[in-house]
Amino acid sequence: MMAVDVSGKSLVELLDMLEPAPAPEPIAMTPQTWGWAILAVVLATALTYCFYLVRRHWSENAYRRSALAELDRAGTDVARAAEILRRTALVAFPRATVASLHGQEWLNFLNQTYEKKEFKGAPGEVLLAAPYQETVQNTDVPDLVRSWIKLHKRDQGA
Repeated sequence: MMAVDVSGKSLVELLDMLEPAPAPEPIAMTPQTWGWAILAVVLATALTYCFYLVRRHWSENAYRRSALAELDRAGTDVARAAEILRRTALVAFPRATVASLHGQEWLNFLNQTYEKKEFKGAPGEVLLAAPYQETVQNTDVPDLVRSWIKLHKRDQGA
């Protein structure tokens, strides 16, 4: 070390004589151990798989969104609601299972694929008769059809 004469110097002059502190080495942003790299790969894989599941669910339920939009345009027309219900069932289930159903068999099928089993009694009868009548306006049946479209259990083989 060098001896420096500090007598008679002001504080500012003394501060100017100080050497600046050395800058630290830059810190690397890469993981320092293999564990972090493996965790990053696992998280990336999990996120990719979650994205895949969400996208598959979205595309598998496109028929539901389409049917609900068409049902909204139909309003309270029960005949249109019955037609939309039939077409939705044809998309969600094998054609051989759904296409030949009519009358009470059709209502039984709707009840089997729907947890609430509300297609019994008056709503079911109105739904069955609607396609053969002029115009039937009813708010209960389109709401029931909307609920079935949203909540039915889709056949996994379709």
